[in-house]
Amino acid sequence: MEILFSGICHSDVHVGQNDFGNTQFPLVPGHEILGRVREIGDKVTKFKVGDLVGVGCFVDSCRNCKECENSNENYCMNTLTNTYNGPKLHGGVAGNQEGKTWGGYSASHTVHEHYCHQIPEGLPIEKVAPILCAGITMYEPLRLWGATKGEKMVIGIAGIGGLGTMGIKIAKALGHEVVAISQSMKKEKLAKEKGADHYVASTDPESVKACPAKCHIILNTVSVDHDINTYLPILRNGGTIIQLGLCNKALNVSPLVLMSQNKRIAGCLIGGVKSTEEVLKLCAEHQIWPDCEMVTADKIDWVW
Repeated sequence: MEILFSGICHSDVHVGQNDFGNTQFPLVPGHEILGRVREIGDKVTKFKVGDLVGVGCFVDSCRNCKECENSNENYCMNTLTNTYNGPKLHGGVAGNQEGKTWGGYSASHTVHEHYCHQIPEGLPIEKVAPILCAGITMYEPLRLWGATKGEKMVIGIAGIGGLGTMGIKIAKALGHEVVAISQSMKKEKLAKEKGADHYVASTDPESVKACPAKCHIILNTVSVDHDINTYLPILRNGGTIIQLGLCNKALNVSPLVLMSQNKRIAGCLIGGVKSTEEVLKLCAEHQIWPDCEMVTADKIDWVW
C-alpha cells in the first residue's frame, strides 16, 4: 500500500520517549494509516489494486488462540504484533522475519489482508486514519460494556482531548446521554459543541454535585498522572470506570469506596479487526470523524 495519511498519536510520543521501557531504536512510529493498494499477493481476496485501505495498531497475531478466534486479536494470548516496535513472531509480517515492525511515518507498507480495513464510502479520506486508533479506542469499551445494544445509558467521558471529543461523538451517535469531564471549566464550550449534554469540572466539588446525571460508565482517556477518585462521585452505584489513557503512575483508590458502592475500575485496549470495521461503518453512517489538523511530514517534531 502507498501511504497517503498517517495519524500522529500520543502513544507515538510515549514510545518515542521510551516511557514503557521497551522501545527499540531506531524507530518509525505511526499506527493510524490510510493508503491505497498498489500490489497484492496471489492469495489476496479481500482487496484489489486501487482500493483504499486502513491499518490500525497491530499487523499480526497468532490467529489460533481463543482470543484471536473470537475476533479479539488485540488480546492475542501469544503476543500481539504492534504496527511498529513489535516483534515479528507469527509469519504474517512482510520482509525478514527477524527483528521488528516499522510504522506509518513512511511512504509505503506491506500488510497481511486480515489486518487491513476496508474504508466505507462517505468518509473524508484525510480524516479516516485516526478512527483506527482514537475511534476504536472509544468504541470498544462501549461495545464491551453493553452500550451498543440500543439501551440508553449515561456515558461519562473524562479528558476532552483527541480521544475524548471522538468519544463524545460516538456515544451520541449510539443514542446516549453524555457527561463530559475535565479538571476545569475551560473545555465546556468545546465539549458541548461536540455533543455533550452535561459538563463537570472534576476538581470542583460544586460542579460535581450539580451534575444532573450519574454515569453507568466513564471512559477515562486522561494520559497524564491524575487523581481518579475525583471521578467516583460522578459514577452511579454499580458503574465502571474504564481506563484508556496511558498514564505512567499507578492509580491510588480506596478499596472500601469501590466495595461499599459496587463500583469498578477496568481497562480496555483498542479492539479487534471486526470491532474496528464496526466503528468505521458507524462513523460513515453518522458522518462523524476526528477533528484533524493536517500537517506535512516535516512538521512532526513540532506536533510532538
